[in-house]
Amino acid sequence: MSEIAKNCARAFITAFNAQDHEALADTLNYPHLRLANGRFAQVETREDFVAISKSVEPKLREEGWHHTTVESMDVVHEGDDKVHLAIRNHRCRNDDSIYNTFDTLWIVTKENDHWGIQFRSSYLR
Repeated sequence: MSEIAKNCARAFITAFNAQDHEALADTLNYPHLRLANGRFAQVETREDFVAISKSVEPKLREEGWHHTTVESMDVVHEGDDKVHLAIRNHRCRNDDSIYNTFDTLWIVTKENDHWGIQFRSSYLR
């Protein structure tokens, strides 16, 4: 199960870097939950996530974001229908310089035969 979960996380990063909002939404399970910057957000549907993702793209560009890289991805816990991944991400500029590094915990679940990220808790600054 751990490779399936890691592949799901890799697909998320690939879609995020492409700002392919539809593909990004397909890497998740719903409701999708996120805890970051002291705020808890729940997204109920794929369509809602696509709209939110599209609205965030200009903010990413304004902060100088060009792409995200993964420094590490470790399995913390693993079961038949759920995997916890501890991930360290870097937000990078066009020249590959890192301007933000943060740790995040992602919980990847199997729901209705679909593996997707259901919860993200990030120490994003």
